[in-house]
Amino acid sequence: MIPVNITEFHPHTFLLLGIPGLQHVHIWIGFPFCAVYLTALLGNITILFVIQSEHSLHQPMFYFLAILSSIDLGLSTSTIPKMLGIFWCDLREIPFEGCLTQMFFIHLCTGMESAVLMAMAYDRYVAICNPLCYTLVLTNKVVAVIALIILLRPLAFAIPFVVLILRLPFCGHQIIPHTYCEHMGLARLACASIKINIIYGLCAISILVFDIIAIVLSYVQILRAVFRLPSKDARVKSLSTCGSHVCVMLAFYTPAFFSFMTHRFGRNVPQYIHILLANFYVVIPPALNPVIYGVRTKQIRERVVMIFRNK
Repeated sequence: MIPVNITEFHPHTFLLLGIPGLQHVHIWIGFPFCAVYLTALLGNITILFVIQSEHSLHQPMFYFLAILSSIDLGLSTSTIPKMLGIFWCDLREIPFEGCLTQMFFIHLCTGMESAVLMAMAYDRYVAICNPLCYTLVLTNKVVAVIALIILLRPLAFAIPFVVLILRLPFCGHQIIPHTYCEHMGLARLACASIKINIIYGLCAISILVFDIIAIVLSYVQILRAVFRLPSKDARVKSLSTCGSHVCVMLAFYTPAFFSFMTHRFGRNVPQYIHILLANFYVVIPPALNPVIYGVRTKQIRERVVMIFRNK
């Protein structure tokens, strides 16, 4: 029997090209990406510190915000440092295992982010539609169960992505025209049928669609409850508590939507546009989320101001 050449089945390394068509400006593209990463690190660490240190913020809404900040730190750290290595140091090689690890964490973090946004929508729904029952419904035990679901559901969907890639032979194909490793980008390098990968990818996307539908239904109920309030001031106050969450949802789902649409239907769209939109999907939300909540949430804003004044 002729032995199978394992290097042909699974390459030792992949080669990430960065943003094809814009290689000549990689060094300049790296500066805004670096600024975004530093903003994500500083902002999310600040949010976590403020929530941990301020006892008045130990409430379900802020627990979910702390989970969101932790996810954003994981998502940005699993992608941007490697991007900067490509842009500035031409470090394009990534080990096969490292590529799979990056892919796993990207899919895990994006799935968790969608799940926590749905949980935050439910929190706002209970707070506005059933305010008298808020503390009875969202107890610490319930919040802990929701947090566990936020982790386990995406984990259950992220692990098969790795398994589905491991089953594919690559026949020496190593070049990935992207800045990071993602499921379909890797699957397309395979020299075997990827029908199962495509079907599973669509199933995973359907979970995001389910989350969006659940969030929309929550906000329909919220708006119905708000416009039943007798005074204008009460309506404005209720809507303002949802403003930050709506902005964060738009920051996450909008780049995802445009990335998906151009990927599926934008055959005449230049490849660098596809890659940039895919980058925005994983780079922009982690930086915007703490800025949005820091500016729009009074308790966090005041606590941050106090920290800087004391210094």
